[in-house]
Amino acid sequence: MAVPATVQTATLISQLRALLQLTQTEQQIARIRMGQARTDAVRRELAENAEHAGERSAAIAEQLRELGGLTDVVTPVLGRLAALVKGTLEQAEPIDEALLGDLQLEHQLLDRATYLKVLAQAADQPQVHALAERLVTAHAATVEWLTVVLAEEALGGPAALRATPLQRVAGGATRLANLPVRFAANTVNRAVDSAQHAGEQAGGAVTGVVDDVTGRASALTDAVRETLTVGRVASLRRAERIAQREGNTAAAETVAATRRELGDVSAAELPVPGYDSMTTAQIARAVRALTDPQDVRTIIRYEEAHKARSSVVSAVQARLAALAKQAVGVQE
Repeated sequence: MAVPATVQTATLISQLRALLQLTQTEQQIARIRMGQARTDAVRRELAENAEHAGERSAAIAEQLRELGGLTDVVTPVLGRLAALVKGTLEQAEPIDEALLGDLQLEHQLLDRATYLKVLAQAADQPQVHALAERLVTAHAATVEWLTVVLAEEALGGPAALRATPLQRVAGGATRLANLPVRFAANTVNRAVDSAQHAGEQAGGAVTGVVDDVTGRASALTDAVRETLTVGRVASLRRAERIAQREGNTAAAETVAATRRELGDVSAAELPVPGYDSMTTAQIARAVRALTDPQDVRTIIRYEEAHKARSSVVSAVQARLAALAKQAVGVQE
């Protein structure tokens, strides 16, 4: 028995409304993630994602009007509210849980878009069908991107997105609770990383009369960060020397691995010989030969701790992303 046209149209309108709300949420989440981007390239990609999500929202709203759906002023507000709630709640979660939440949202968008595509085909609505195909393509690409970012995090990072200071604390607490014996390298790494980036994450939005206060707070943060860094370097190197003196090779290597993860490594220790004299293009070519994620992480940490060239960090990050794609079976 054929489904009445009015019922088919009502179902299409219902799914389009749901997609509009979720897409509004997706747009806001992309804007939130822009503040967590590790590199300019990732920040630009997220900005494009937010812009494209806005374009998809407009296309969905237009299609709703074409089908006779009432103009909806509530759904966009609900979408933005959902993103705000998600962004607030995830501050109590580790970064991987926040990313898994993003991935869940994209899967829901992808599944609904696929459902809409079949509905449109059955209802003989070519415009809706074309829109659904566009949505399927976009969300499939975003699912793949988020899967790779999660794989980078699983490989030990640094991932394309930085954790916020609260997410670093939440992640550290979770790992300490579940793996109390293996806290040393990861805890030191994230603690120092928090000291290095907390001021950057907390600044930016304050303007006007509070600029002076922000400047003083930033100077204090820099002083604390420098003190922590110097203390960390001295402590790790001293622990490494003691372990070597006592013949504890395993302990010495553990401490050495920790300081390498933090970027406290000499140029001679880098897995790419002659690194300091290389151009960005030469470094990009050299890191493509690396197959161990730890080697790639060491170079990123070294670059961030010494020259901090964004073009180099982006180039080396691309190699880590390639290794992450291999790990999850995503084709280049």
